[in-house]
Amino acid sequence: MRVLFIGDVVGSPGRRGLRETMPALREAHAPDLIIVNGENSAGGMGITERTANDLFDAGTGVITTGNHVYRHREAYDFLEREQRVVRPANYPQGNPGRGYTVVEAGPMRIGVINLSGGVGLKVARSPFDTVDGILDRIEADAIVVDFHAEVTSEKVAMGWHLDGRVAAVLGTHTHVPTADGRVLPKGTAFISDVGMTGSRTSVLGVKPEQALASMITQMPTRFETADEDVWVMGALVEINSRGLADSIQQVMVPAASEG
Repeated sequence: MRVLFIGDVVGSPGRRGLRETMPALREAHAPDLIIVNGENSAGGMGITERTANDLFDAGTGVITTGNHVYRHREAYDFLEREQRVVRPANYPQGNPGRGYTVVEAGPMRIGVINLSGGVGLKVARSPFDTVDGILDRIEADAIVVDFHAEVTSEKVAMGWHLDGRVAAVLGTHTHVPTADGRVLPKGTAFISDVGMTGSRTSVLGVKPEQALASMITQMPTRFETADEDVWVMGALVEINSRGLADSIQQVMVPAASEG
């Protein structure tokens, strides 16, 4: 079976680009399950029920998130209700939402685990200990991990930690696609970062002049989501009957509306 994983969708330009490109992605890759990181889907920071529904309407099966998941308080009840949206499992246990879910896809039950890196980001527990505990109790034929982390070394370490135990460890958060996608020796597909779905005429999705003003002046600056030259980025993982990966292929295409 095939899982198409889409990297951080940034604001309405990212949502629109994904929606308009999804038919071509489906035709090209024939995925059995589409997983989308939506933690930047609401105005570039956070997620709401409305933006999540935009992603579901586009064909998404599961939405993962990250460090901006609690940006909008009105989303808290939605995170509790919606089984197809997950937040980092190593956040405090009483926080809204869940850290993993299991869905039917093609002939398999696919577990989707969301983790946050512990280096440079706030977490309650080690992502390594947390994922070990989940793997002891989750019931699934194959497992995909979204590791939303800041530091490349921690992402690579997680890939090796889970090699042979999950189908894929796919990095998100830094918005820049990396060139290290491969299947590790024991059968886990890995990439440090799949990239973002949003404007490439930007600084990680923000209008360049605003990001530059913030960095140069070090003064408070209002950020707006850039909307030019939108690309859809992610990875396609082919999973075998053993629940491990046969291949990983990067997906990097201009949004359909970009021509």
